[in-house]
Amino acid sequence: MKHLLKYEIPFKGLKEGEHEFDFKLDNKFFEQFENSEVKKGQLDATVLLTRQSTMLILDMAVKGKVELMCDRCLDNYMQDVENNSRLIIKFGQEEELSDEIVVIENEEYQVNVAHYLYELVILGLPIKHVHPTDEDGNSGCDPEMVDKLEEYLLDDEEALEAQEEPLVDERWNELKKLLDNKKS
Repeated sequence: MKHLLKYEIPFKGLKEGEHEFDFKLDNKFFEQFENSEVKKGQLDATVLLTRQSTMLILDMAVKGKVELMCDRCLDNYMQDVENNSRLIIKFGQEEELSDEIVVIENEEYQVNVAHYLYELVILGLPIKHVHPTDEDGNSGCDPEMVDKLEEYLLDDEEALEAQEEPLVDERWNELKKLLDNKKS
């Protein structure tokens, strides 16, 4: 967790107005978060802090690449990530207003943006993690794995037949006969 101290922004001594802070998000950064789907990455993060008398406005942006596991072929690939967000920090009694508005104590003198930057990266990831296609429109997935998947996938006709034919255990039919005899 010591590594995350690099992402502290001391705001107490700053004059009112805009102040820019730049950060690097690397492999060591992502190691600090347990169970993260991102283990490796190289991103640049910029935080534009606008200091006002009663609040701080943080405009955050991340841009770079992270390594993800492909959902289709299970091979690792590099995914471009670009995302931005705004966070408003108000001073006062601690209470949670929303995801975009945070309240901190008046005595606080710095804010750690590591968790907010991490969330920004994660929210910038696509829902499906699949190799991007090349210029010719070919998938970047491992061809051996794709061939193996196609071997086990059902085509449309087979899938329809599987849906139409319910799998019934013959033993149930025998039990139904007993129930039918009881009703008669």
